[in-house]
Amino acid sequence: MRVLIIGGTAFMRPHVVQSLVSGGHEVTIFHRGEHEPELPRSVRHVHDASAAFPVLKLPAELASWKPEVILHMVAMGEHDAAAVVRAFKGVARRLVVPSSGDVYGVYGVLIGSEPEGTQSGLLREDSPLRKSLYPYRGIAKGPDDWIYHYDKILVEQVVMSDPELAVTILRLPAVYGPGDGRHGFAAHLKRMDDGRSAILLDENQARWRWSHGYVENIATAITLAITDERASGRVYNVGEESIPTTAERVRMLAKLVGWMGDIVTLPQASLPPPLRDAYHYSRDLAYDTSRIRSELGYKEVVSVDEGLRRTIAWLRENPPSIDAVQYDYAAEDAVLTTAKTA
Repeated sequence: MRVLIIGGTAFMRPHVVQSLVSGGHEVTIFHRGEHEPELPRSVRHVHDASAAFPVLKLPAELASWKPEVILHMVAMGEHDAAAVVRAFKGVARRLVVPSSGDVYGVYGVLIGSEPEGTQSGLLREDSPLRKSLYPYRGIAKGPDDWIYHYDKILVEQVVMSDPELAVTILRLPAVYGPGDGRHGFAAHLKRMDDGRSAILLDENQARWRWSHGYVENIATAITLAITDERASGRVYNVGEESIPTTAERVRMLAKLVGWMGDIVTLPQASLPPPLRDAYHYSRDLAYDTSRIRSELGYKEVVSVDEGLRRTIAWLRENPPSIDAVQYDYAAEDAVLTTAKTA
């Protein structure tokens, strides 16, 4: 199979490339050349250092190669989604597009853009979506900022609206592992490595559940969606089958690193300012992933514990830049003292 990957060089994408090549598929990646990970020699690179982000124009040579399946890793809004459909309908057989759990209505509740409603339990692929669009427009620098136009709901609507191109949508979880530029879990790990006696959590966040997935496992799901024709026309949630609360996930990290401290949960107003946020943790962002497991036979290739071990090792070797304000241990100790004497 000939597979074209638009944006195939960062984080989970090299894992997808390796998996496809190992399976005997012919892979071309289109990117700006800013990152050149170690990939098999057979992988063809098409570079365009001047390409805009999001990708609004695609070189004609990509279509002339006649790829059978397109994996669009960087579809961010309606305009770039429309660009890839225009470029490849009538050429490719299928388009695979990773989306996000931020399409669901409960994400709107989390960021305060929508009322709470009655949604509860695990999110299925047919669960209600957000009614308010452009979830990050408030933090954009202006209309020229790509995040101003970001919305995966619009991506999904555009790519699934053209009958000439079959589409598979993958709603991904919070992806963690080596290479994660967001350095998920780093703040908790630092406190453990610094020998803190306790980690403070907002009491609502502590019992909130958010689907996660280790990078190689997510790459496995993406590879399945590319190579299995049964995925045509389908939408799949992807993530770990077991979804711990935030406090339970912190305790999982603690067990792996041998940290014996306490997890202390308090009302948000009682926490030091750096530990407060604007999220509303009243509805879980937790997926039912039974569809991809039953229809495509998806299962994790790396266990949760092993994925966390690899992530911890990578974070220790590649720590994020430290903002001292975020680690005001004196303020945290004052809150802990107050909590113990209350």
